[in-house]
Amino acid sequence: MDIVLHIGAHRTASTSFQAYLRANADALEELAVCFWGPKRTRGGLFSGIVPVNGSPRLERQARMAKGRIGLQLERARLNGMRQLIVTDENIIGASRRNLRDTTLYRGAGVRMAQHAAAFGGRITRAVVSIRCLDSYWSSALAYGIGRGHQLPDAAHLEAIVQQKRSWRDVITDLACAMPGVELLVLPHETYGGMPERRLEIMTAATWAAPTRQHRLWLNQAPDMAQLRKYLALRGEDPVRLGPDEGRYEPFTATQRARLRETYQDDLFWLASGADGLAKLMTEKTRDQTGTSPQRDPLTRGQDDDQQEGRVA
Repeated sequence: MDIVLHIGAHRTASTSFQAYLRANADALEELAVCFWGPKRTRGGLFSGIVPVNGSPRLERQARMAKGRIGLQLERARLNGMRQLIVTDENIIGASRRNLRDTTLYRGAGVRMAQHAAAFGGRITRAVVSIRCLDSYWSSALAYGIGRGHQLPDAAHLEAIVQQKRSWRDVITDLACAMPGVELLVLPHETYGGMPERRLEIMTAATWAAPTRQHRLWLNQAPDMAQLRKYLALRGEDPVRLGPDEGRYEPFTATQRARLRETYQDDLFWLASGADGLAKLMTEKTRDQTGTSPQRDPLTRGQDDDQQEGRVA
C-alpha cells in the first residue's frame, strides 16, 4: 500500500485539507484511498511514537505504537485500500514550541525518524507545506496569543528574525530522517486554497480529485479585533495591540523584508534542485503562451510612420 505523509506547517491549510478529505471520504474510498487525520492519530494510534519524557519504558512505547500502526495498515489493505494519506500538522512539531524556541521546528529530524520507524519504513512519499516566513510567524504568534501566550516584545520578535533556521534546514532534516522517501514541497501561496490539487499531487493521481466542499478555509488565525477580545477577557489592556485592524502584523517593515528574503532564498534553493533532497511543486497556468495584445503606441501616428518631425 502506498503511504503518503502530509506534513502541513500551516494550521489553517492543514485543517481545511483535513475537512476536505472528510467531506469526500466516500468518493475517496471508491478510489481505494483512505486517510488518517488528527482525530485518529491523536486518539491513541500514535501514542508512543515520540516517547513521553521520563518514562522508564521508552522502547516499549515505540514498539507498541509500531504494532498498533501495523495492525491498522493491514486492516486498510484487507479493505481494499491502495493508498493511505496521513495528515496531522503536529507530526513535525507544535507551533507553540517554535514560539518558545524562537526557531523553526527544532528537532523535526528526530521526530520524523521516529515516525518513519513506527511505519516500518513503509512511507512512500512525504509532502511538506511551507509558507513565507513573515506570514508563518505572524500567524503562529496570533494563535499563541489566542491561547494565553503573552504579547511578544521587541526582543522576542528580533530573536525570531535573527534565528538562522529556515525551511531549507527543515527540509534537509526531513530528507536525512527518511532516506529513500520521495519528498515534495508545496508552497502555501500556491496550494493553500487548492486541497484537490494537494490530493492529486500526494497520490500521483491519474484521476480528477473530488471537489465536494473543496474551498473551505477553517481555523484561521485570530485577527486584531479577536485578539483584543482575548486580551480583555484575561484582564489585559487591548490598547497594547495598537490601532491597526485586520491581520496581526507584529514585525516592522525591515523585519518582514528580512524574513521574506530568507524565504526567497529557500525557494531559489528548491527551484535549483534542493541538492537532490526534495522537489518543489509548481502549477502551470497554461501550456502555451498566447499572443499578447499590442500596447498603445508611445509615438505619434501609425506603426509604419517615420517619426522624424516632418509636417507632411
